Amino acid sequence: MGEVIQPERRVGRRQIYDGKVVQLHVDEVEFPNGNRTTREIVEHSNAVVIVPIDAADNVLLVRQYRYPIADDLLEAPAGGMDGDEGPHEAAQRELQEEIGFASERLEYLGKFWSAPGFCTELMHAFVARDLVPSQLPPDDDEAIVVEKHPLGAVRQMIRDGLIVDAKTIAAYWMAVDQAD
Repeated sequence: MGEVIQPERRVGRRQIYDGKVVQLHVDEVEFPNGNRTTREIVEHSNAVVIVPIDAADNVLLVRQYRYPIADDLLEAPAGGMDGDEGPHEAAQRELQEEIGFASERLEYLGKFWSAPGFCTELMHAFVARDLVPSQLPPDDDEAIVVEKHPLGAVRQMIRDGLIVDAKTIAAYWMAVDQAD
């Protein structure tokens, strides 16, 4: 095992922004040796990402415009966990809101931090099989187009730069690894 890293200790906090999706603050932290620095933190709710696979081994992905990068992305269905909602409940809700299906076989793949250098969001990944039609109203701030792609083609789509969303890439590889 490696050397134990001593944690930084927060000695101050300044709230910058308290929004609908994120909260921003700057923490002053002290290292074990007494040196101090600041850490800019984006607080975001935990989230889910789902790789839905239909009976014909197609992956259902969503294409949506992402304003911060001024482009559309092809992504796995995903979204934040609401209130006291657990990961499984959030995954089923997101499937119904974004692709119009629920899963009768929703399998947990694991979790990962989306951007741990500055963000608190923890992503829970799932693979969804045995899809059944079940529609919930979509979020009013999303315009989504659902696309079906053969499971075997997704690997090449990642290599070709057609899928560049990190959570989608991570969840896809977790799903493929689980199937092996």
